Amino acid sequence: MLVESGFAPPLAGLIAGTAMGYVARRYHFCTMSALERRWYAGDDNGLRAWGLAILVAIVLSQALAVAGLFEPSQSFYLSPAFGWTGAILGGVAFGFGMALVGTCGFGALVRLGGGSLRGLIVVVILGLSALAAQRGLVAAGRVALVDSQAYDLSALGSPDQSLGSLASALTGRDMTLPVTGLVVALLGHWIFRSSAFRHDHGKIIAGVAIGTVVAFGWAATSWIAARSFDPVQIESASFVVPPGDLILQIIAVTGSLPDYGVGLVLGVVVGAAAAAVQRRDVRWEACDDARELSRHLAGAALMGVGGVFSLGCTIGQGISAASLLTISAPVVLISIAIGARLGLAYILEGSIRYAFMPIERGPAK
Repeated sequence: MLVESGFAPPLAGLIAGTAMGYVARRYHFCTMSALERRWYAGDDNGLRAWGLAILVAIVLSQALAVAGLFEPSQSFYLSPAFGWTGAILGGVAFGFGMALVGTCGFGALVRLGGGSLRGLIVVVILGLSALAAQRGLVAAGRVALVDSQAYDLSALGSPDQSLGSLASALTGRDMTLPVTGLVVALLGHWIFRSSAFRHDHGKIIAGVAIGTVVAFGWAATSWIAARSFDPVQIESASFVVPPGDLILQIIAVTGSLPDYGVGLVLGVVVGAAAAAVQRRDVRWEACDDARELSRHLAGAALMGVGGVFSLGCTIGQGISAASLLTISAPVVLISIAIGARLGLAYILEGSIRYAFMPIERGPAK
């Protein structure tokens, strides 16, 4: 009855989001913080936790595919049309915006759960700008810069943009399992070769939990789609377009029920609030001055537009798409990191030219 009612997708998203929000708030899982710690303090633990989330998501998602519980080709991340311009330009814009705000869209939701009104501003502007880039005024620019420039990988004989399919097309043999095994082995080696990370139980818990929730999204939406009378998008965690969809659900009659992503957005706030209350960490926070507010507005807009151009954010491309071994994921992630470095140089050091100079690190804490 629940599946037939149409409320199963947002309910599944609410459950997944609550888990993500709680874990992220409880164990400080934040991409922007991880990059800052790496660059300015020489501390890799945050990045390794993010890598662990990717590793767990890959293993579980590929296992679901082998078991027939999830068909990866139904995900839009695996479209054979690789929008390389969007991956690069959108990723850099997203990263720069993330630096201006101090966190990504997911992090803004986690902050909102703890009482940050700055987080609310970021989520609203990010959602509106994402809608503008997806179906509004900015969409024309997206079509010209991204869609029309996309490279069709089917010309190489690959049905999609996964590394396994590309390797299979180039070699004439099924390389899906060997490629997956190689990626898992290399990623696992990098993550766990650090003694400091192996003893950081909080970061390990966060990475495992976030990666598991991403795989849960693929399984849950696939299970619901197979039993629902209405079309259900096969998706996992992403925080670019879903905030915009939530805004539409609140202010307009769209004629459709909320989807998995809308439930996910709400769930992250609920889970983060639960963690904040548990740790007595609820604090109402607002922007200190007009300058900080303008930085948050600009950063949120850049993340919304950039996230649509690149088809995802630090979680959407960084973990969800990465779990399917897409070629877009590493391109977007590298571009986001470049944008974040440029943004941090602009904010902390006064000019983006400092992004190309060695960083004077403080001691790791």
